[in-house]
Amino acid sequence: MAVTKLKNYIDGEWVESESTEIGNITCSATGEMIAEVPYSTAKEVDQAVNAAQEAFEAWRTTPPLARARYFFRLKDAFEENFEDISKTLTTELGKAIDEARGEVRRMIENVEHCTGVTTMQCGYTIEDIARGIDCAGHRQPLGVFACIPPYNFPAMVPWWFLPYAVVTGNTYLVKPSEQVPMTQTKIFEVIDDVGFPNGVINMVHGSKDVVNGILDNPNIQGVSFVGSTPTAKYIYKRCGETGKRVQSLGGAKNIVAVMPDANLEASMPSLITSFFGCAGQRCLSGSILVPVGDNADDFINKYVERVKAMKIGDPLNEDVDMGPVVSEEHKKKVLGYIEKGIEEGAELILDGRNCQVEGYPDGYYVGPTIFDHVTPDMTIAKDEIFGPVVSIVRVKTLDEAIELANSRGFANAACIYTQDGGAVRKFKYNVKPSMIGINIGIAAPMSFFPFGGAGESFFGDIKGHGQEIFQFFTDTKVLIERWF
Repeated sequence: MAVTKLKNYIDGEWVESESTEIGNITCSATGEMIAEVPYSTAKEVDQAVNAAQEAFEAWRTTPPLARARYFFRLKDAFEENFEDISKTLTTELGKAIDEARGEVRRMIENVEHCTGVTTMQCGYTIEDIARGIDCAGHRQPLGVFACIPPYNFPAMVPWWFLPYAVVTGNTYLVKPSEQVPMTQTKIFEVIDDVGFPNGVINMVHGSKDVVNGILDNPNIQGVSFVGSTPTAKYIYKRCGETGKRVQSLGGAKNIVAVMPDANLEASMPSLITSFFGCAGQRCLSGSILVPVGDNADDFINKYVERVKAMKIGDPLNEDVDMGPVVSEEHKKKVLGYIEKGIEEGAELILDGRNCQVEGYPDGYYVGPTIFDHVTPDMTIAKDEIFGPVVSIVRVKTLDEAIELANSRGFANAACIYTQDGGAVRKFKYNVKPSMIGINIGIAAPMSFFPFGGAGESFFGDIKGHGQEIFQFFTDTKVLIERWF
């Protein structure tokens, strides 16, 4: 397979990076090298920001409906390239192809949602705040914004932010994850074909130097970040120091409680995808499975048997349930957590350490892994593993399940399976996480509701997409007027 060296996209042009530091991109299913990505310099970030700054004045004066029409055309172009984007994503990340399609669909839904700008960017007004004096608030764009997304959703996450920033009149810079840069490159090829004005949307590949270049550049008004909690804190702190707006989404340790009255047959498919979808590499994945009450053994036995039936293999095959994790390094990290669980005394009832996929000896596969009799103080019950590993913590009561959810520090998502409305109300009212699933294993808000957690899972004020996102990308200028 020919290896392509990826380019930056600055001011409407594909530009080869001047950096000599190059990263290798491998196919996670085969381990084969498939592309090279430059680790660009802070100088190249400045070039992209200068282009975006130069484009800002003309773009902000473009009528909102005209700006939205670019996104109508982009939506159609994304539909035409839907399979190509999905397959690129699966090839470099290892996500099962149907999950990749789901991710690209969620990306497009944000494009659709942003086209409501003529309603969502409206300000407000009131007459006679005093005799003969009226008052109005106008939502104005601010300038250049930037996004630093994670590796696990390379298509979707930048589009939780980019369309809303651009449609409200700002200009934009994306730094794709250096682990999976091919997906966003494919997406930018589509953007280039649609023909946005030069400089309105830019992309610079790279790693830490690009991140710090974004944080240091005084012309960037705000940053949207999704990734681990330590990095989210760093981004939040640095943006505070430099006066930038920031929305910084961190890690998770989500619990999934299963009450004794849960409809197990109907619930089982979503209980499995909750923990093993995307090979566990998503911040909404279930991490701690919490059977409540005395019938835990029966539930666990049924759950393990269904998990054993999952098909692990080439994620491009339509009948595969779970593919590899993103990299050899991440595979080692997940295996390290499994060893830690054994060392600390958890009972390993399904072992995924020696997962072999015929024909793919060099892929980064970790099989479904389940620990029983995990206690809340164990490392695997506290750390974000980001792999296909289930920690079962048995509890006697719903109150114990709620306490467990609220004691993890992270507060991203929590789910409950039950037929009891009273239990649901008590759960959703008292748990700290901000995204709640009722008989749903992945509580993923669609584009018109906000995405983000609380506690150690989110730093900032306004979360990803939803109605509030239009406020993040605009400043409300208040006009108080009197005429003589």
